Amino acid sequence: MSILVVDIGTSSVRALVVRPDASLDAETAQPLLPNTPAPGLVEFDANAMADAILSVAEASLSRAGPVEGVGIANQRASTIVWDRTTGEPVGPGLGWQDLRTVGECLVHQANGLRFAPNESATKAELLWNQADPDRARELLFGTVDTWAAWVLSAGSLHVTDATNAGLTGLYSPTAEGWSSTVLDALSIPAEAMPTVVDSTGVAGTADALEGAPPIAGIAGDQQASLIGQGCVRPGQAKCTFGTGGMLDLVLGPDRPDIDKRSPHGTFPVITWRRDGEVTWGLEAVMLAAGTNVEWLRDDLGLIDTATASHDLAASCDDTDGVVFVPDLLGAGTPEWDFGARGGLFGLTRGTEARHVTRAVLEGVAMRARDLLDAIEADAGRPVERLRIDGGMSENPTFAQAVADAMGRPIELAPVKEATALGAGFLAGMAVGTWQGWDDVADAWAPRATVEPATEPDRDRWRRAVERAGQWHGDLSALDF
Repeated sequence: MSILVVDIGTSSVRALVVRPDASLDAETAQPLLPNTPAPGLVEFDANAMADAILSVAEASLSRAGPVEGVGIANQRASTIVWDRTTGEPVGPGLGWQDLRTVGECLVHQANGLRFAPNESATKAELLWNQADPDRARELLFGTVDTWAAWVLSAGSLHVTDATNAGLTGLYSPTAEGWSSTVLDALSIPAEAMPTVVDSTGVAGTADALEGAPPIAGIAGDQQASLIGQGCVRPGQAKCTFGTGGMLDLVLGPDRPDIDKRSPHGTFPVITWRRDGEVTWGLEAVMLAAGTNVEWLRDDLGLIDTATASHDLAASCDDTDGVVFVPDLLGAGTPEWDFGARGGLFGLTRGTEARHVTRAVLEGVAMRARDLLDAIEADAGRPVERLRIDGGMSENPTFAQAVADAMGRPIELAPVKEATALGAGFLAGMAVGTWQGWDDVADAWAPRATVEPATEPDRDRWRRAVERAGQWHGDLSALDF
């Protein structure tokens, strides 16, 4: 009862097989980097993505043998519009980081509709206006999961799951269906929208693959990571430290009383939908996590590889008073200050590369504590233990910094990225590999637990964050 998972990230497409014991097998990956033709523009070739999806899926199946189902995990809110008859995209796919529709967001906001530029809504509007201004063509809208299901089903499935639909800006806030008010305002035809399906449940068959296994699980990357780390009960939470950082908490069947974003900077999200029933959660966002380590490596040249940040940071016991605010791309939760910038404070003539490197790791950890404080405030309940994954979670110095900043035990995921495992669980529950959430919870086995060892200076941290905020006043004035 093995499951093939196709995981489409921001920079690569991979496939692997999840075995019934929750082990991973036959992983195949292919780079698929987005293009940045100008500052603020992030786009990708949807046809190249389709080719990569089929290539890695077929390669993994050839190594692993037949599977009972297929799961899909994906970068969220990236947008593709294509022709229903030919299957050809009408333009580039627009990545979730793409900011070309900031102006449109502000115009709609003035008219009473609030969109963020990282949502799908204004990206879809732009693609339609460019390719079909008269709305005369039969075009289809989809996020990356929709496109993957279309490709894997040889064009027979036009679906998305509730976790992805909820982050498009086009879905009802109460998860009751596509918003006719929003679709009308953006002139997006209702018939162009995909059917919203359960996150776990058979949606159709992968006719493009040998044996045509059922497509039985779909989830956005952060929700898949949440499930992959066994966070399936109210109050459980995880944080993924990739290029950015996302902290997600499971709530339950009731939607939190938050419109678009809370005063603490968190968002209501659908964590999954099963048998038509939605489970809600909260999400907090750090715009730059691993990006800061890349800055040390690629721009400052202080380290040769990302993993070298551990050795260099571990060569000193502390930062010697240096504090780093990791807001290279602006501040997310809790402030949401697009004009904030990174800050390095407390430098002396004796400051060395190792102090700066350690300060960067500790700064990301302190930002993560900000996310946790915001989530706990909005949830009205504490998070007793936090589970973490993502590339930075493999850095022992960073993992200890997270435990110290959080002041509670940190459980490290057994795999670097738990997204594929979560999509595997969703598909596996639909076809009988796992019977339900208890089986998913029981499969969790952290590779290590890190206990807090010191208590960081949160007052000094807050002073540094205040100094780094509103660095560019015009950008700080923007609010989505």
